[in-house]
Amino acid sequence: MSQIQLNNIVKKYGDGFPAVNDVSLDIADGEFMIFVGPSGCGKSTLLRMIVGLEDITSGDMLIDGKKVNDLAPRDRNLAMVFQNYALYPHLSVFENIAFPLRLEKGKHDENVIRQKVQNASSMLELDEHLERKPGNLSGGQRQRVAMGRAIVRDADAFLFDEPLSNLDAKLRGQMRTEIARMQRRMGITTIYVTHDQTEAMTLGDRVAVLKKGVLQQVASPRELYEQPVNLFVAGFIGTPPMNFLPARVNGNVLSLPFVDVPVSGDLAKQVEGKDLVIVGIRPEYLKDASLGDQQAQGAVSFEAPVDQTEWLGNEQYAYIPYEADAAVQHKLDELDRELDGEGMRTQMVVNLDGRSRIREGDNAQLYFDPALMHVFDPESGACLTRDDERAAQIAKESEEDRRRALERAREREGVDGNRRNGRQGEDAHGTHDDAGREGGTDRASGAARA
Repeated sequence: MSQIQLNNIVKKYGDGFPAVNDVSLDIADGEFMIFVGPSGCGKSTLLRMIVGLEDITSGDMLIDGKKVNDLAPRDRNLAMVFQNYALYPHLSVFENIAFPLRLEKGKHDENVIRQKVQNASSMLELDEHLERKPGNLSGGQRQRVAMGRAIVRDADAFLFDEPLSNLDAKLRGQMRTEIARMQRRMGITTIYVTHDQTEAMTLGDRVAVLKKGVLQQVASPRELYEQPVNLFVAGFIGTPPMNFLPARVNGNVLSLPFVDVPVSGDLAKQVEGKDLVIVGIRPEYLKDASLGDQQAQGAVSFEAPVDQTEWLGNEQYAYIPYEADAAVQHKLDELDRELDGEGMRTQMVVNLDGRSRIREGDNAQLYFDPALMHVFDPESGACLTRDDERAAQIAKESEEDRRRALERAREREGVDGNRRNGRQGEDAHGTHDDAGREGGTDRASGAARA
């Protein structure tokens, strides 16, 4: 395992454009770090610089305190799993997994190679496929073979470059679980690149959000969700994404398209002197008043016409179109482009309880707790409601959770390892007995022949 440090890393290509621009990041020993962002944000370039497949224009890359800027990929002892698996079609699964060991000619004897491959295949449930060729495997099985090849190397860290993007939705979910279980079990430092924020939220101890080569925020998934630093992070994290509504500032009242919301305290000071702000409300924070559930103190209610609904069994989405204020429309359009949006008309998404009977064409009675809304400066995009103390508390709790999970995984691995060693001892004992019996039979046969 290893600690990886990125100090002011910059990558410029021939035209001078910074694909990665002044990124500094400390990745702890045993941490699962996610690089996430829309297409072209620099996340894969950053990963390739860590492994040594891209040169660093400026800045320092350190692994366990040692500068590795000029080290070749083979000298960094990092294992990379690619999006397209990079398997050899003419080799069996066994030989594909064993390939990096055979490259180190003379370093491992055949018994060691076989043991390492068997351990990896058992962990990834590939034992029954070891003699098959990659072309006869499913996408998920091929990805597990690629992971097995990384495991046998005893690398200091694993690097994944969008490994699940070629799989269907069901397989992606299964493989996410498999990768998370493997990482915890091995306790190995892992960096994982994805454009899928669901993968980022479910896998990462911390997530680094990038935009146009610039690091926007690095934090636990929970902190990103509850305490985003700006509009971009708030809009990228969450499914469905956060609703962004223009709000006119009228003294201590924010006038949204559907309702007026009173503000006080620090927020009132933050918006003082502004004409317009952008209010962010997550879809699940909007509730159906007709269900009769107890409302939070200070909740605001309003009525809105529903254009379309989607019922999914345990939940329901309602879509409520509105006209955005022209003064912030350019900012919302810019944000939509940055988030790889399609420039669709502005609408508010409501994630309703599955019990709700709101349907398209209805005037829905809705409410939300203003304490849960985020308020953003429309010019800078900064989040005016971010609570730094609360964010620090979430970060502390997330790190404690990570350490506990690693300890539990190591304890389980110790128990499992003792069981495996016990079984191997029994197998070896049985083998010796068999060998003795076979030897005795051969000697008896020899005596009879004599």
